[in-house]
Amino acid sequence: MMKILRSTLVLFLLLTVITGFVYPLIVSGLSYAFFPWQARGSLIEKEGKAIGSTLIGQTFTSQRYFWGRPSATAEHPYNAASSGASNLAVSGQAYRQQLAVRVQQWRASHGNAPVPIDLVTSSGSGLDPDISIAAANYQVARVAGARSLTQQQVREVIGKVQRKPVMLFFGEPRVNVLALNLALDRQYP
Repeated sequence: MMKILRSTLVLFLLLTVITGFVYPLIVSGLSYAFFPWQARGSLIEKEGKAIGSTLIGQTFTSQRYFWGRPSATAEHPYNAASSGASNLAVSGQAYRQQLAVRVQQWRASHGNAPVPIDLVTSSGSGLDPDISIAAANYQVARVAGARSLTQQQVREVIGKVQRKPVMLFFGEPRVNVLALNLALDRQYP
């Protein structure tokens, strides 16, 4: 009985060391060696200070900036420690009411044009930093007016930061909201 217990304990400790220490160190080391920017969180810096990540959305409320998708994270919007969807059923009354409120909020700032779906629905993680080109174009008039720019000037900035689909056919073109707002600040301070 002691022999079985001893070999079980040795195996447990060995697997703990391998899966709990050795494997994570190897994977982390490889990721830092081959993908250093991503391994460090894909952080965007301004004047030497990290101001965000290309992987996690942020809340923008100023009329001068593009606004992202709604966040479904608990307590604070875009809280990476609380990633997750709202878990409201698409067919449920609470979900439909939430969408109706969001549509009304967008229409209050942008008129009665149809609101792109990604501006009223949160992503599965609740952290999505990107919006569709349609969602960016929906906001052009507001941003251009607040910055005293032409709509064409704002559309040109969108075109510069637009990201193509993965391998040219997975997904659709999209815009990272933080990158877009930073590009606007750089080009038209």
